[in-house]
Amino acid sequence: MLQPKKTKFRKMQKGRMKGNAQRGHQLAFGSFGIKALEETWMTARQIEAARIAVTRYMKREGQVWIRVFPDKPITKKPAEVRMGKGKGGVEAWVACVSPGRMIFECDGVDEKTAKEALRLASQKLPIKTKFVIRRDLHKN
Repeated sequence: MLQPKKTKFRKMQKGRMKGNAQRGHQLAFGSFGIKALEETWMTARQIEAARIAVTRYMKREGQVWIRVFPDKPITKKPAEVRMGKGKGGVEAWVACVSPGRMIFECDGVDEKTAKEALRLASQKLPIKTKFVIRRDLHKN
């Protein structure tokens, strides 16, 4: 699963998510992609489950890019532990995803295959997503 190799600090504050994605909101690598329509903390497990769904459906054809990386540690105290005594240990790694952020991109397959593969991926994710196509591929 995805997680940073080395970090400056072990634990991080919660912070807050507001506004739309300022970067990573357009297709950069592939011809097709899925874009987040809501904000969320996306865990490394969710990203991995979606990646597996895409690659299984595409059957080693084409290429897949993951555009989000879980670099934020989420801590949790053990069950039945009293308040205080410091912050809990790192439980999971998450990626902060804002509305408009590209999550996955793919290329090397036809539109029908890409749409179905990315639909399967979006079912594994905790937010609503939108299928997007590179502008020069539109048939006008």
